[in-house]
Amino acid sequence: MAKTGRTDETNRKEIATMNAAVLERLRGDDDVQVLSDDKLKLFGVAEFFSVEECERLMAMIDRSARPSPVFDVDYGKSARTSYSGDLDAADPFVRMLHRRMDDLIGVEENWGETMQGQRYSVGQEFKAHHDWFDTTQPYWKGDVALGGQRAWTLMVYLNDVDAGGATEFPKAHVAVPPQQGTLIAWSNADDDGKVNMDTLHAGTPVVEGLKYIVTRWYRARPWFKHEA
Repeated sequence: MAKTGRTDETNRKEIATMNAAVLERLRGDDDVQVLSDDKLKLFGVAEFFSVEECERLMAMIDRSARPSPVFDVDYGKSARTSYSGDLDAADPFVRMLHRRMDDLIGVEENWGETMQGQRYSVGQEFKAHHDWFDTTQPYWKGDVALGGQRAWTLMVYLNDVDAGGATEFPKAHVAVPPQQGTLIAWSNADDDGKVNMDTLHAGTPVVEGLKYIVTRWYRARPWFKHEA
């Protein structure tokens, strides 16, 4: 396995500590709905972004969208057929939304990756996958290791979808349909900091209409691209 400057055991302890604090915060927030609190820790917040904020983000995604990349070793190019683009982390509007996400889970801004926008047309999907990194794979040697593991995922639906496009967690038997402004958040790790296999999820195919989302991943420690 590649040398990353920190052992996997250290990384797991960092995530376990972070997880305990975030879970306590979310469970104590009256605006947060617990969608699954078994092996999968999944939460939802309705109207997290306003209609106006969603519309502005959709326009930004349209300007930056390109065919979505994947780690080929994990999924293969056919697994993700959407268009996506990283938003400008220096944009005051984007930073305002970043901070709202940070406040929700109680994590500093520089622990989160830049929000990524994604657009799905009819038939487009993201097949079942995990958001965490496989540390036995070659890609862990590079930049992804500098911020540690992806500990949390926060995703916001930017529009209602006429048909299809739910986020499905097959191992937990949970599916969350698109609803404009709704945020869903889940931990990518177990309580001990090890990656959680039950976070397997898919963006199911859009059957009718378009689907827009933004996703933000939080690392086990500050993300290198935000460090001064």
